[in-house]
Parts: sequence; structure tokens; C-alpha cells
Amino acid sequence: MIKILLSGASGNMGKAVTRAVAQNPDATICAGFDIRTEPTAEFPIYDDLCSVTEPVDVIIDFSHPSMLDRILDYAVSKKIPAVICTTGLSAEQVSRIQYEAKNIPIFFSANMSLGVNLLIDLVARASKILEDTFDIEIIEKHHNQKLDAPSGTALAIANAISDTVSYEAEYTYDRHSVRKKRDKREIGIHAVRGGTIVGEHEVLFAGTDEVISLKHTATSKEVFAVGALKASFFLKEQKPGLYAMKDLIAAQ
Repeated sequence: MIKILLSGASGNMGKAVTRAVAQNPDATICAGFDIRTEPTAEFPIYDDLCSVTEPVDVIIDFSHPSMLDRILDYAVSKKIPAVICTTGLSAEQVSRIQYEAKNIPIFFSANMSLGVNLLIDLVARASKILEDTFDIEIIEKHHNQKLDAPSGTALAIANAISDTVSYEAEYTYDRHSVRKKRDKREIGIHAVRGGTIVGEHEVLFAGTDEVISLKHTATSKEVFAVGALKASFFLKEQKPGLYAMKDLIAAQ
């Protein structure tokens, strides 16, 4: 039985993780952490990590970037592995995750969906073949409550492309202010926000007289919750280090 401390327990993703754990007899959420301490019959939710007294095997974090330092401070002090699923982190925060991974096992992924990570792999392969003759554009769509734009997944896709192509890629987020032709080195990244769209990522390879599209659509938040739960089982058995979805996939 794996004992989980759920950060962001009162949010939509926290509730999705709670539902996923309820379906797994080998996992339990022993406590939650959130600035909103909604009453729950399943487990206590604290607004201060110092108040947590329950034994914990791993932390799953689906909260807010402003909470990262508190979570890492707690995880390192208690030597608890942490699955960081929060998006919209700054470069400095990512650097701290990389540093603290020397002390504890940390799983960090821009997207916890297996399908999305397969998409990233396929896009990297296609980029290597098509870079000379195709323009590459990324379009991501999410619900109207999402705070960060572009999504962390869109940036992960762009980074995978940039690491693959032979030229120095230039990320272009907006073209309306500059009147000029598209540069060959550009990777266009476009964010759409509306309604209750869970998550959609599409990569267009636009060539002469043909277009190739690779696309992933999530219809429920449950896919991310299930991925986070799988990552927690994986991480519990690891030594200190920084782990990602590719490590989880390789271990299957």
C-alpha cells in the first residue's frame, strides 16, 4: 500500500486523483494540502504542511507554482519522493527541481498522459525527417480557467522539436505586431482558451501542397490523474534523481 500526500487536493485535478486512487486497492491518500481546506470524508486537508502528521510515502502535486517552494522544502526535509505535475513553472523553479533531485527522487513531467508523451516522440521523429521542407506550427487548446499560456505541454513539444532539428529554432508566439514573411526557423505556438476543453495539442507540418497533422485530445482529466498515480508507484522505488515519463514508460 502506497500512502500519498496530495497537494492541490481541493482543486479539479486533486479531485481527479482522489477518484483514481479510490479505484486502486494498492494506494491511499492519507492527507491533503491546499489553501482551501474543504471538508472531505476521505482524508484531512491541511493549509500548512507543518500540520501534516500522517505517514507519507510520496507526494503528488497538482497545485499552483506559488506552492512549489513549500512542497519542495517539506519533501526534502522529510526525504519524501515528489511527483510534480503543476504547470506554468518558471525557469528558476525548474532549476530548483533539478537541484533538489540530488536529494530526493523527483518525477517531473509537463504532461502526465502516456498518449501525449507518445505524441512528443512521434513529433520529434517527424521533425527530423521533414525539417528541410515543412514549416512547423503547434496549436494547443484548453478550458477557460487555465492560467498559463502556452501550456507546458506545448513548450515540451517545441523543445523536443528544437532538440531534433539541425537549425536553431525560434519560438514565435504572436505575429500580428510584425509584418514579415515567416522565417524558416520559426516554430509557431498558439494558445486557445475556451469552454471546458480538457486539453488538445496538434502539431502541423505544412509543406508544399501537403499538410501532415499529429494530434492528441484528452476528453477527461482522469488520464492525467492515472498517469500521476502510476508515477507515484514508480518513484517510490527509485533513488534520488530526476525522472520523467520516458523513464516510467521504459520501466513498463
